[in-house]
Amino acid sequence: MQKYEYLALPAPRRSAKVKGLKTPAERFAHEVTALMNEVAAEGWEFWRSECLPSEERKGFTGTVVVQNNLLIFRRLSADALADELPQYSAAPAVAAQPDPVMLDRPGAETPVHETRREPVFRANRAGQDEA
Repeated sequence: MQKYEYLALPAPRRSAKVKGLKTPAERFAHEVTALMNEVAAEGWEFWRSECLPSEERKGFTGTVVVQNNLLIFRRLSADALADELPQYSAAPAVAAQPDPVMLDRPGAETPVHETRREPVFRANRAGQDEA
C-alpha cells in the first residue's frame, strides 16, 4: 500500500509586483510563499524542490533539453489516513481540570466550572502580559 501521494508543481518563474517589496528576491519569495500556503490549505505538505531535465521540440525537427524547477508536495493517501484514524479516535479522554479563574475567587474550595480551558492572560498595570 502506498502511504503518500505526491504533487509536483512548477516553481514560479516571474513574480508580480507587491507593494512594500522592492527587490526581485523579496518578490520571488513572496510568490513562492503564496503558492505554498495555497497548496498547504488543501492538505499538502512541502517535501522538496527539484530541477529536472525535459526534452522539448525546437522548430520542425530539432529538440532541446530544458531544466524545469519543480516544487514537490506530499500528503497521506486516503488508505493510509483511514488506517491511522482509529489510532486517534481511541485515545483516552483528557481529565477535566479545574478552571484557574474560578479558583481565584475568595472562599472557593471547589471549582464551579470544571472544564479544560486555555490559560487566561491578563494585562498588569505596566501593560505587560502575565500568565
